Amino acid sequence: MRDYSDPRVQRADAGPREAIIRVRGLVNRFGSQVVHENLDLDVWKGEVLGIVGGSGTGKSVLLRTIVGLNRPAAGRIEVLGTDVVNGPEADRRAVEKRWGVAFQDGALFSSLTVLQNVMAPLREHLKMSPALMRSLGELKISLAGLPPLACGKFPSELSGGMRKRASLARALALDPDIVFLDEPTAGLDPIGAAAYDDLINELQAALGLTVFMVTHDLDSLYAICDRIAVLAEKKVLVEGPIETMTDVDHPWVQEYFTGPRARAAQEKR
Repeated sequence: MRDYSDPRVQRADAGPREAIIRVRGLVNRFGSQVVHENLDLDVWKGEVLGIVGGSGTGKSVLLRTIVGLNRPAAGRIEVLGTDVVNGPEADRRAVEKRWGVAFQDGALFSSLTVLQNVMAPLREHLKMSPALMRSLGELKISLAGLPPLACGKFPSELSGGMRKRASLARALALDPDIVFLDEPTAGLDPIGAAAYDDLINELQAALGLTVFMVTHDLDSLYAICDRIAVLAEKKVLVEGPIETMTDVDHPWVQEYFTGPRARAAQEKR
């Protein structure tokens, strides 16, 4: 877990908590399949929240719904005080500039270089000179832990880990308050996954980010998450610090958080 003795790092629950994302009564369905039903969730400012759940529980669907890529059948979602489901289009567009998303596969534009990918949000939302856009893009790429040579490479020329970092650099392009990560360490080797966790930890502390992370990686949950939200039975079944998960009387939660992989992850702390 994060070293809270470090004065640069403040716990998300230190002092009054502010809900930066508030989900109420969310319903997601696809045809006759109901994925979420009356789902409620708060995400606190400055925390790293890990979203976990079994296959088919709608972890990525929840992320995509919050960022507006999926319209829910019912419910209310507020991000930074803005109703992003039913509020005015102009308000929703304004708040979209205050979050960044890094998808599992990177979702980079294949015909653009890494630098051009990172500059794309700047070009769309801001009016600035090409030279300044380039400088800012290079800065974000550096923050994501990529070398300068990566700027001119195309996604097909990158390793999986480099693509994930390039996607993170693009997510950081507009200096967001919130970063959404969808399975950020999936497909990475243990060393690469640990390095990515360290990077998120450092960026969250340095930039004061709120991180909403969908993951199945127990090492990541133990390494960087302040709180866990478990999706099951079409809702958020339980939420709280990872240390409390073993007390939850639910078969999937018990199997996930008390199994051999969980014990191994806990021993690495």
